Amino acid sequence: MRHGLYVMALAFALSAPLAALAQDGALELSQARQAVDRATQADADQYAPDLINLARQGLEQAQRAAGDRRERKNAPAMAQRAAADADLARARSEEATATAQLQLRRNEVNQLQRQLETGENR
Repeated sequence: MRHGLYVMALAFALSAPLAALAQDGALELSQARQAVDRATQADADQYAPDLINLARQGLEQAQRAAGDRRERKNAPAMAQRAAADADLARARSEEATATAQLQLRRNEVNQLQRQLETGENR
């Protein structure tokens, strides 16, 4: 019985590090996927295509690394880089959208000012 307890304790002690290895990078990969999704929803394909493509490639590399026993330890850093690239693509896309909206509003203001100056009514 004592031998069985030792075997069970040893099996339990070894299972924790193996579970940690299996989860290594899972959080980072999930965060990177979400960042790529957010950037895609923010029209990064239109406004920051190079960055979103870089983020997608980085995510794919991180996913491959997570599945490779020899590269698994690099997966979290690779996923974090992909997430950073995706976040930058989203930010640039949002900036481009805001800039376009600002220019539209400025044009509207200029048009209204010209109408006021000339006394035009619609």
